[in-house]
Amino acid sequence: MEPLIEARHIVKRFGELVANEVERFEVRTGEVHGLLGENGAGKTTLSKILYGFYQPDAGEIRVGGALVRIATPAQARSLGIGMVFQEFSIVPALSVFENIALFMRALPAVLPRAALERRIAEVADELGMPMALEVPAGALSAGAQQKIEILKQVLAGMRVLILDEPTKVLAPQELTGLFGTLAALRARGYGVVLITHKLREVLEVADRISVMRKGRIVAVQERAAATEAGLLALMFEGRVPLADARGGARSMGGKALELRGVSTDALQQLSLHVREGEILGVAGIAGSGQRELGALIAGSTRPRRGTRLLWGEDASRWSIARIRQSGVAFVPENPLEIACVGELSVAENFTLGERRYRSGLGIDWPRVHADAQAAFARLGFRPPPLNAALRTLSGGNVQRVVMARELGKQPRVIVALYPTRGLDVRSAQAVRDSLRACAAQGAAVLLVSEELEELFELSDRLVVLRQGRLAGEFEPSAFAPEAVGAAMVHVH
Repeated sequence: MEPLIEARHIVKRFGELVANEVERFEVRTGEVHGLLGENGAGKTTLSKILYGFYQPDAGEIRVGGALVRIATPAQARSLGIGMVFQEFSIVPALSVFENIALFMRALPAVLPRAALERRIAEVADELGMPMALEVPAGALSAGAQQKIEILKQVLAGMRVLILDEPTKVLAPQELTGLFGTLAALRARGYGVVLITHKLREVLEVADRISVMRKGRIVAVQERAAATEAGLLALMFEGRVPLADARGGARSMGGKALELRGVSTDALQQLSLHVREGEILGVAGIAGSGQRELGALIAGSTRPRRGTRLLWGEDASRWSIARIRQSGVAFVPENPLEIACVGELSVAENFTLGERRYRSGLGIDWPRVHADAQAAFARLGFRPPPLNAALRTLSGGNVQRVVMARELGKQPRVIVALYPTRGLDVRSAQAVRDSLRACAAQGAAVLLVSEELEELFELSDRLVVLRQGRLAGEFEPSAFAPEAVGAAMVHVH
Protein backbone atom coordinates (compact mmCIF):
# COMPACT_ATOMS: atom_id res chain seq x y z
CA MET A 1 0.00 0.00 0.00
CA GLU A 2 1.08 3.56 -0.67
CA PRO A 3 1.88 5.52 2.48
CA LEU A 4 -0.80 7.95 3.56
CA ILE A 5 1.82 10.69 3.32
CA GLU A 6 5.45 10.66 2.23
CA ALA A 7 8.14 13.35 2.18
CA ARG A 8 11.36 12.98 0.19
CA HIS A 9 14.55 15.07 -0.04
CA ILE A 10 13.09 17.83 2.13
CA VAL A 11 15.35 20.83 2.79
CA LYS A 12 14.34 23.82 4.89
CA ARG A 13 16.58 26.75 5.81
CA PHE A 14 16.05 29.73 8.10
CA GLY A 15 18.82 32.08 7.03
CA GLU A 16 22.09 30.20 7.56
CA LEU A 17 20.43 27.57 9.75
CA VAL A 18 19.57 24.29 7.99
CA ALA A 19 16.55 23.19 10.04
CA ASN A 20 15.66 20.16 7.90
CA GLU A 21 17.56 17.94 5.49
CA VAL A 22 15.31 14.87 5.43
CA GLU A 23 15.90 12.11 2.91
CA ARG A 24 12.60 10.30 3.55
CA PHE A 25 9.73 10.29 6.04
CA GLU A 26 6.47 8.41 5.63
CA VAL A 27 3.34 7.56 7.59
CA ARG A 28 1.46 4.36 6.79
CA THR A 29 -2.17 3.40 7.18
CA GLY A 30 -2.95 2.22 10.69
CA GLU A 31 0.30 3.19 12.38
CA VAL A 32 1.52 5.49 15.11
CA HIS A 33 4.85 6.85 13.89
CA GLY A 34 7.00 8.31 16.65
CA LEU A 35 9.15 11.30 15.69
CA LEU A 36 11.85 11.46 18.33
CA GLY A 37 14.72 13.86 18.88
CA GLU A 38 16.28 16.37 21.23
CA ASN A 39 15.17 20.00 21.30
CA GLY A 40 15.99 21.74 18.04
CA ALA A 41 16.46 18.46 16.15
CA GLY A 42 13.92 19.57 13.50
CA LYS A 43 10.83 17.55 14.50
CA THR A 44 8.34 20.41 14.59
CA THR A 45 9.78 22.03 11.45
CA LEU A 46 9.29 18.83 9.45
CA SER A 47 5.75 18.45 10.76
CA LYS A 48 4.88 22.05 9.92
CA ILE A 49 6.10 21.43 6.37
CA LEU A 50 3.75 18.43 6.10
CA TYR A 51 0.95 20.66 7.39
CA GLY A 52 1.64 23.53 5.00
CA PHE A 53 2.72 25.94 7.71
CA TYR A 54 6.22 26.15 6.20
CA GLN A 55 7.25 25.73 2.57
CA PRO A 56 10.31 23.52 1.91
CA ASP A 57 13.20 24.98 -0.05
CA ALA A 58 13.57 21.64 -1.84
CA GLY A 59 11.95 18.21 -1.94
CA GLU A 60 8.54 16.70 -2.60
CA ILE A 61 5.49 15.51 -0.69
CA ARG A 62 3.12 12.76 -1.83
CA VAL A 63 -0.32 12.03 -0.38
CA GLY A 64 -1.73 8.62 -1.28
CA GLY A 65 1.01 8.33 -3.90
CA ALA A 66 0.07 11.57 -5.68
CA LEU A 67 2.55 14.44 -5.84
CA VAL A 68 1.10 17.49 -4.07
CA ARG A 69 2.10 21.01 -3.12
CA ILE A 70 0.86 21.97 0.32
CA ALA A 71 1.00 25.75 0.36
CA THR A 72 -1.24 26.37 3.37
CA PRO A 73 -2.73 24.52 6.36
CA ALA A 74 -6.11 24.80 4.62
CA GLN A 75 -4.69 22.85 1.67
CA ALA A 76 -3.27 20.26 4.07
CA ARG A 77 -6.68 19.80 5.68
CA SER A 78 -8.31 19.44 2.26
CA LEU A 79 -5.88 16.53 1.68
CA GLY A 80 -6.81 14.94 5.01
CA ILE A 81 -3.79 16.11 7.01
CA GLY A 82 -4.48 17.64 10.43
CA MET A 83 -2.23 18.88 13.20
CA VAL A 84 -2.83 19.34 16.92
CA PHE A 85 -0.42 21.94 18.26
CA GLN A 86 0.85 22.32 21.82
CA GLU A 87 -1.23 25.50 22.09
CA PHE A 88 -4.86 24.56 21.49
CA SER A 89 -7.13 26.51 19.13
CA ILE A 90 -10.41 26.12 21.00
CA VAL A 91 -12.74 29.05 21.71
CA PRO A 92 -13.10 28.94 25.52
CA ALA A 93 -16.51 30.64 25.69
CA LEU A 94 -18.12 28.23 23.20
CA SER A 95 -19.42 24.78 24.10
CA VAL A 96 -17.67 21.56 23.15
CA PHE A 97 -20.28 21.00 20.44
CA GLU A 98 -19.81 24.49 18.99
CA ASN A 99 -16.02 24.16 18.91
CA ILE A 100 -16.23 20.88 17.00
CA ALA A 101 -18.96 22.06 14.62
CA LEU A 102 -16.97 25.20 13.74
CA PHE A 103 -14.11 23.03 12.46
CA MET A 104 -16.24 20.64 10.38
CA ARG A 105 -16.39 21.08 6.62
CA ALA A 106 -19.32 21.44 4.21
CA LEU A 107 -22.00 21.87 6.85
CA PRO A 108 -25.40 23.17 5.70
CA ALA A 109 -26.52 26.69 6.54
CA VAL A 110 -29.03 25.28 9.03
CA LEU A 111 -27.33 22.78 11.28
CA PRO A 112 -29.07 19.45 11.88
CA ARG A 113 -28.04 19.74 15.52
CA ALA A 114 -29.52 16.51 16.85
CA ALA A 115 -27.93 14.45 14.08
CA LEU A 116 -24.60 16.21 14.55
CA GLU A 117 -24.64 15.61 18.29
CA ARG A 118 -25.31 11.90 17.71
CA ARG A 119 -22.44 11.73 15.20
CA ILE A 120 -20.01 13.49 17.54
CA ALA A 121 -21.04 11.28 20.47
CA GLU A 122 -20.61 8.12 18.37
CA VAL A 123 -17.08 9.06 17.24
CA ALA A 124 -16.12 10.15 20.75
CA ASP A 125 -17.29 6.82 22.16
CA GLU A 126 -15.45 4.87 19.44
CA LEU A 127 -12.21 6.67 20.30
CA GLY A 128 -12.69 6.16 24.04
CA MET A 129 -13.18 9.80 24.97
CA PRO A 130 -16.87 10.55 25.62
CA MET A 131 -17.64 14.06 26.86
CA ALA A 132 -20.51 16.40 27.64
CA LEU A 133 -21.12 18.52 24.54
CA GLU A 134 -22.85 21.50 26.20
CA VAL A 135 -20.03 22.34 28.64
CA PRO A 136 -17.99 25.49 27.84
CA ALA A 137 -14.68 24.27 26.43
CA GLY A 138 -12.72 26.76 28.53
CA ALA A 139 -13.98 25.15 31.73
CA LEU A 140 -12.38 21.81 30.92
CA SER A 141 -8.96 20.44 31.86
CA ALA A 142 -6.08 20.50 29.39
CA GLY A 143 -6.58 16.77 28.78
CA ALA A 144 -10.25 17.24 27.90
CA GLN A 145 -9.43 20.18 25.63
CA GLN A 146 -6.90 18.00 23.84
CA LYS A 147 -9.65 15.44 23.23
CA ILE A 148 -11.73 18.19 21.61
CA GLU A 149 -8.83 19.00 19.30
CA ILE A 150 -8.48 15.35 18.23
CA LEU A 151 -12.25 14.98 17.73
CA LYS A 152 -12.26 18.13 15.59
CA GLN A 153 -9.66 16.58 13.28
CA VAL A 154 -11.38 13.20 12.97
CA LEU A 155 -14.86 14.64 12.37
CA ALA A 156 -13.46 17.04 9.76
CA GLY A 157 -12.24 14.03 7.75
CA MET A 158 -8.52 14.02 8.54
CA ARG A 159 -6.73 10.71 7.90
CA VAL A 160 -3.25 11.80 9.06
CA LEU A 161 -3.03 13.38 12.50
CA ILE A 162 0.17 15.11 13.61
CA LEU A 163 0.32 15.49 17.39
CA ASP A 164 3.00 17.94 18.58
CA GLU A 165 4.21 16.93 22.08
CA PRO A 166 0.67 15.84 23.07
CA THR A 167 1.64 14.67 26.57
CA LYS A 168 3.27 17.99 27.47
CA VAL A 169 0.01 19.41 28.82
CA LEU A 170 -1.32 16.24 30.47
CA ALA A 171 -1.37 15.20 34.10
CA PRO A 172 0.02 11.70 34.75
CA GLN A 173 -3.49 10.31 35.18
CA GLU A 174 -4.46 11.48 31.67
CA LEU A 175 -1.73 9.64 29.76
CA THR A 176 -3.57 6.31 29.73
CA GLY A 177 -6.58 7.93 28.09
CA LEU A 178 -4.46 9.49 25.33
CA PHE A 179 -2.66 6.22 24.64
CA GLY A 180 -6.03 4.46 24.41
CA THR A 181 -7.19 7.05 21.87
CA LEU A 182 -4.04 6.48 19.79
CA ALA A 183 -4.71 2.73 19.79
CA ALA A 184 -8.30 3.35 18.64
CA LEU A 185 -7.10 5.62 15.82
CA ARG A 186 -4.57 3.01 14.72
CA ALA A 187 -7.25 0.30 14.68
CA ARG A 188 -9.44 2.48 12.42
CA GLY A 189 -6.70 2.99 9.84
CA TYR A 190 -5.55 6.48 10.70
CA GLY A 191 -1.90 7.50 10.45
CA VAL A 192 -0.61 9.31 13.52
CA VAL A 193 2.64 11.24 13.87
CA LEU A 194 3.61 11.43 17.54
CA ILE A 195 6.20 14.17 18.06
CA THR A 196 7.98 13.72 21.37
CA HIS A 197 11.33 13.66 23.14
CA LYS A 198 10.15 11.08 25.70
CA LEU A 199 11.49 7.62 25.04
CA ARG A 200 9.00 5.77 27.22
CA GLU A 201 6.10 7.19 25.22
CA VAL A 202 7.32 6.03 21.83
CA LEU A 203 8.36 2.65 23.20
CA GLU A 204 4.86 2.21 24.61
CA VAL A 205 2.66 3.37 21.74
CA ALA A 206 4.60 3.82 18.48
CA ASP A 207 4.75 1.18 15.74
CA ARG A 208 7.81 2.74 14.14
CA ILE A 209 10.20 5.36 15.46
CA SER A 210 12.12 7.92 13.40
CA VAL A 211 15.01 9.54 15.24
CA MET A 212 16.01 13.07 14.22
CA ARG A 213 19.31 14.74 14.91
CA LYS A 214 20.46 18.13 13.60
CA GLY A 215 17.64 18.31 11.08
CA ARG A 216 18.16 14.81 9.64
CA ILE A 217 16.44 11.47 10.21
CA VAL A 218 19.33 9.28 11.32
CA ALA A 219 17.39 6.05 11.90
CA VAL A 220 13.96 4.44 11.53
CA GLN A 221 13.27 1.50 13.84
CA GLU A 222 10.41 -0.87 14.45
CA ARG A 223 9.26 -0.67 18.04
CA ALA A 224 10.08 -4.33 18.66
CA ALA A 225 13.72 -3.66 17.77
CA ALA A 226 14.06 -0.39 19.67
CA THR A 227 15.54 0.01 23.14
CA GLU A 228 15.82 3.03 25.40
CA ALA A 229 19.61 2.89 25.40
CA GLY A 230 19.76 2.52 21.62
CA LEU A 231 17.41 5.45 21.01
CA LEU A 232 19.37 7.64 23.40
CA ALA A 233 22.58 6.83 21.56
CA LEU A 234 20.96 7.75 18.24
CA MET A 235 19.56 11.03 19.61
CA PHE A 236 22.87 12.16 21.09
CA GLU A 237 25.45 10.56 18.78
CA GLY A 238 26.43 8.03 21.40
CA ARG A 239 26.85 10.67 24.15
CA VAL A 240 24.23 9.13 26.39
CA PRO A 241 23.34 11.33 29.41
CA LEU A 242 23.61 9.60 32.75
CA ALA A 243 21.17 10.55 35.49
CA ASP A 244 22.87 11.54 38.72
CA ALA A 245 21.96 9.88 41.96
CA ARG A 246 19.57 11.78 44.21
CA GLY A 247 22.49 12.70 46.44
CA GLY A 248 22.84 12.97 50.17
CA ALA A 249 20.98 15.26 52.50
CA ARG A 250 21.71 18.97 52.18
CA SER A 251 22.11 21.32 55.11
CA MET A 252 19.21 23.72 55.35
CA GLY A 253 19.00 27.20 56.77
CA GLY A 254 16.14 29.45 57.73
CA LYS A 255 12.90 30.07 55.90
CA ALA A 256 13.67 31.93 52.68
CA LEU A 257 10.09 31.93 51.43
CA GLU A 258 6.93 31.64 53.49
CA LEU A 259 3.20 32.01 52.86
CA ARG A 260 0.96 32.41 55.89
CA GLY A 261 -2.76 31.87 55.31
CA VAL A 262 -2.61 33.48 51.88
CA SER A 263 -5.76 33.81 49.78
CA THR A 264 -6.09 35.23 46.28
CA ASP A 265 -8.81 34.80 43.68
CA ALA A 266 -7.56 31.24 43.06
CA LEU A 267 -5.72 30.25 46.26
CA GLN A 268 -7.43 29.61 49.60
CA GLN A 269 -5.78 29.88 53.02
CA LEU A 270 -2.46 28.61 51.70
CA SER A 271 0.41 28.17 54.16
CA LEU A 272 3.79 26.75 53.18
CA HIS A 273 7.49 27.53 53.45
CA VAL A 274 10.77 26.71 51.74
CA ARG A 275 14.08 26.78 53.62
CA GLU A 276 17.46 27.81 52.29
CA GLY A 277 19.01 24.74 50.67
CA GLU A 278 15.67 22.94 50.33
CA ILE A 279 13.75 21.76 47.26
CA LEU A 280 10.01 21.79 47.93
CA GLY A 281 8.05 19.87 45.30
CA VAL A 282 4.49 20.84 44.38
CA ALA A 283 2.20 18.25 42.79
CA GLY A 284 -1.36 18.63 41.53
CA ILE A 285 -3.53 18.02 38.51
CA ALA A 286 -3.66 20.81 35.92
CA GLY A 287 -5.54 23.88 37.10
CA SER A 288 -5.10 23.26 40.82
CA GLY A 289 -3.51 26.66 41.45
CA GLN A 290 0.08 26.05 40.36
CA ARG A 291 0.20 28.99 37.95
CA GLU A 292 -1.42 31.27 40.54
CA LEU A 293 1.08 30.15 43.18
CA GLY A 294 3.95 31.10 40.88
CA ALA A 295 2.37 34.47 40.11
CA LEU A 296 1.90 35.13 43.84
CA ILE A 297 5.55 34.45 44.71
CA ALA A 298 6.89 36.31 41.66
CA GLY A 299 4.85 39.39 42.60
CA SER A 300 2.40 39.71 39.71
CA THR A 301 -0.37 38.84 42.20
CA ARG A 302 -0.68 40.17 45.75
CA PRO A 303 -2.39 38.42 48.65
CA ARG A 304 -5.97 39.50 49.38
CA ARG A 305 -5.53 37.98 52.82
CA GLY A 306 -2.54 36.53 54.60
CA THR A 307 1.16 37.32 54.32
CA ARG A 308 3.95 36.65 51.81
CA LEU A 309 7.38 36.69 53.45
CA LEU A 310 10.89 36.65 52.01
CA TRP A 311 13.70 35.98 54.49
CA GLY A 312 11.32 36.81 57.32
CA GLU A 313 10.37 40.23 55.91
CA ASP A 314 6.78 41.00 54.93
CA ALA A 315 6.88 41.16 51.12
CA SER A 316 3.12 41.18 50.59
CA ARG A 317 3.19 44.59 48.89
CA TRP A 318 6.56 44.37 47.18
CA SER A 319 6.66 45.11 43.45
CA ILE A 320 7.83 42.55 40.90
CA ALA A 321 11.04 44.55 40.41
CA ARG A 322 11.83 44.55 44.14
CA ILE A 323 11.12 40.82 44.45
CA ARG A 324 13.43 40.02 41.53
CA GLN A 325 16.14 42.37 42.77
CA SER A 326 16.01 40.63 46.15
CA GLY A 327 17.15 37.42 44.48
CA VAL A 328 13.99 35.61 43.31
CA ALA A 329 14.19 33.83 39.95
CA PHE A 330 11.03 32.72 38.16
CA VAL A 331 10.54 30.12 35.42
CA PRO A 332 6.86 30.33 34.39
CA GLU A 333 4.62 27.70 32.89
CA ASN A 334 4.61 29.39 29.49
CA PRO A 335 7.93 31.27 29.05
CA LEU A 336 7.13 32.80 25.65
CA GLU A 337 3.89 34.22 27.00
CA ILE A 338 5.19 35.58 30.30
CA ALA A 339 8.97 35.59 30.68
CA CYS A 340 10.31 36.88 27.40
CA VAL A 341 9.54 38.77 24.18
CA GLY A 342 9.41 36.70 21.02
CA GLU A 343 10.28 39.54 18.65
CA LEU A 344 13.50 40.31 20.54
CA SER A 345 16.72 38.37 20.07
CA VAL A 346 18.04 35.82 22.53
CA ALA A 347 20.67 38.33 23.72
CA GLU A 348 18.06 41.08 24.11
CA ASN A 349 15.91 38.77 26.21
CA PHE A 350 18.88 38.27 28.55
CA THR A 351 18.88 42.02 29.26
CA LEU A 352 15.20 42.26 30.27
CA GLY A 353 14.94 43.87 33.71
CA GLU A 354 18.73 43.84 34.17
CA ARG A 355 20.38 47.14 35.14
CA ARG A 356 23.86 45.64 35.22
CA TYR A 357 24.09 45.65 31.41
CA ARG A 358 23.52 49.39 31.08
CA SER A 359 26.51 51.29 29.72
CA GLY A 360 25.84 55.01 29.52
CA LEU A 361 22.79 55.36 27.30
CA GLY A 362 23.31 51.96 25.70
CA ILE A 363 23.86 48.27 26.48
CA ASP A 364 27.17 46.53 27.11
CA TRP A 365 26.57 43.88 24.45
CA PRO A 366 29.94 42.09 24.79
CA ARG A 367 29.12 41.51 28.48
CA VAL A 368 25.61 40.31 27.60
CA HIS A 369 26.99 37.81 25.09
CA ALA A 370 29.69 36.60 27.49
CA ASP A 371 27.20 36.14 30.34
CA ALA A 372 24.73 34.34 28.08
CA GLN A 373 27.38 31.95 26.76
CA ALA A 374 28.52 31.24 30.32
CA ALA A 375 24.94 30.63 31.50
CA PHE A 376 24.30 28.11 28.74
CA ALA A 377 27.63 26.42 29.43
CA ARG A 378 26.83 26.00 33.14
CA LEU A 379 23.64 24.16 32.21
CA GLY A 380 25.37 22.08 29.57
CA PHE A 381 23.11 23.53 26.84
CA ARG A 382 24.22 24.19 23.29
CA PRO A 383 23.53 27.95 22.95
CA PRO A 384 21.24 29.04 20.12
CA PRO A 385 22.36 31.94 17.89
CA LEU A 386 22.25 34.89 20.31
CA ASN A 387 21.12 37.30 17.59
CA ALA A 388 18.20 35.09 16.48
CA ALA A 389 14.67 36.25 17.29
CA LEU A 390 13.35 34.16 20.16
CA ARG A 391 10.11 33.38 18.30
CA THR A 392 12.12 31.44 15.67
CA LEU A 393 13.32 28.90 18.27
CA SER A 394 11.61 25.65 19.18
CA GLY A 395 9.59 25.52 22.40
CA GLY A 396 12.32 23.51 24.10
CA ASN A 397 14.99 26.02 23.12
CA VAL A 398 12.88 28.90 24.45
CA GLN A 399 12.70 26.99 27.73
CA ARG A 400 16.49 26.62 27.66
CA VAL A 401 16.93 30.37 27.18
CA VAL A 402 14.71 31.21 30.16
CA MET A 403 16.37 28.61 32.40
CA ALA A 404 19.86 29.84 31.46
CA ARG A 405 18.89 33.47 32.10
CA GLU A 406 17.17 32.84 35.44
CA LEU A 407 19.68 30.40 36.94
CA GLY A 408 22.59 32.43 35.60
CA LYS A 409 21.80 35.17 38.15
CA GLN A 410 22.74 32.90 41.07
CA PRO A 411 19.33 33.45 42.69
CA ARG A 412 18.52 32.95 46.37
CA VAL A 413 14.97 31.71 45.70
CA ILE A 414 13.94 29.81 42.58
CA VAL A 415 10.31 29.30 41.59
CA ALA A 416 10.24 26.83 38.71
CA LEU A 417 6.96 25.81 37.08
CA TYR A 418 7.42 22.73 34.90
CA PRO A 419 11.08 23.61 34.14
CA THR A 420 11.76 20.39 32.20
CA ARG A 421 8.51 20.42 30.21
CA GLY A 422 9.32 20.20 26.50
CA LEU A 423 13.00 19.42 27.10
CA ASP A 424 14.83 16.41 25.75
CA VAL A 425 16.44 13.86 28.07
CA ARG A 426 19.84 15.55 28.31
CA SER A 427 18.46 19.04 28.78
CA ALA A 428 15.96 17.90 31.39
CA GLN A 429 18.69 16.16 33.36
CA ALA A 430 20.89 19.25 33.12
CA VAL A 431 18.06 21.35 34.60
CA ARG A 432 17.55 18.87 37.44
CA ASP A 433 21.26 18.83 38.19
CA SER A 434 21.33 22.64 38.17
CA LEU A 435 18.41 22.88 40.58
CA ARG A 436 20.22 20.47 42.91
CA ALA A 437 23.40 22.52 42.61
CA CYS A 438 21.53 25.75 43.38
CA ALA A 439 19.99 24.15 46.47
CA ALA A 440 23.39 22.83 47.54
CA GLN A 441 24.66 26.44 47.40
CA GLY A 442 21.85 27.57 49.70
CA ALA A 443 19.06 28.57 47.32
CA ALA A 444 15.47 27.76 48.24
CA VAL A 445 13.76 25.98 45.34
CA LEU A 446 10.01 25.62 44.83
CA LEU A 447 9.52 23.09 42.03
CA VAL A 448 6.17 22.50 40.31
CA SER A 449 6.11 19.47 38.04
CA GLU A 450 3.56 17.22 36.36
CA GLU A 451 5.91 14.24 36.60
CA LEU A 452 5.77 12.49 39.96
CA GLU A 453 9.02 10.64 39.25
CA GLU A 454 10.79 13.97 38.85
CA LEU A 455 9.29 15.32 42.07
CA PHE A 456 10.24 12.17 43.97
CA GLU A 457 13.79 12.36 42.61
CA LEU A 458 14.41 16.00 43.52
CA SER A 459 12.20 16.99 46.43
CA ASP A 460 13.18 17.16 50.09
CA ARG A 461 9.49 17.61 50.87
CA LEU A 462 6.40 17.44 48.71
CA VAL A 463 3.07 19.26 48.98
CA VAL A 464 -0.07 18.69 46.93
CA LEU A 465 -2.33 21.45 45.64
CA ARG A 466 -5.99 20.75 44.93
CA GLN A 467 -8.48 23.46 43.95
CA GLY A 468 -6.19 26.15 45.31
CA ARG A 469 -5.73 24.57 48.72
CA LEU A 470 -3.01 22.51 50.36
CA ALA A 471 -4.26 18.93 50.13
CA GLY A 472 -1.33 17.04 51.61
CA GLU A 473 2.31 17.10 52.63
CA PHE A 474 4.77 14.23 52.28
CA GLU A 475 8.28 13.45 53.48
CA PRO A 476 10.56 11.34 51.22
CA SER A 477 9.82 8.19 53.21
CA ALA A 478 6.15 8.56 52.20
CA PHE A 479 6.72 9.31 48.50
CA ALA A 480 4.50 6.87 46.60
CA PRO A 481 2.44 7.42 43.44
CA GLU A 482 -0.66 5.91 45.03
CA ALA A 483 -0.59 8.18 48.08
CA VAL A 484 0.32 11.39 46.28
CA GLY A 485 -2.04 10.66 43.40
CA ALA A 486 -4.90 10.08 45.84
CA ALA A 487 -4.30 13.51 47.40
CA MET A 488 -4.22 15.08 43.94
CA VAL A 489 -7.67 13.78 42.98
CA HIS A 490 -9.21 13.51 46.50
CA VAL A 491 -9.43 9.73 46.68
CA HIS A 492 -9.52 8.10 50.14
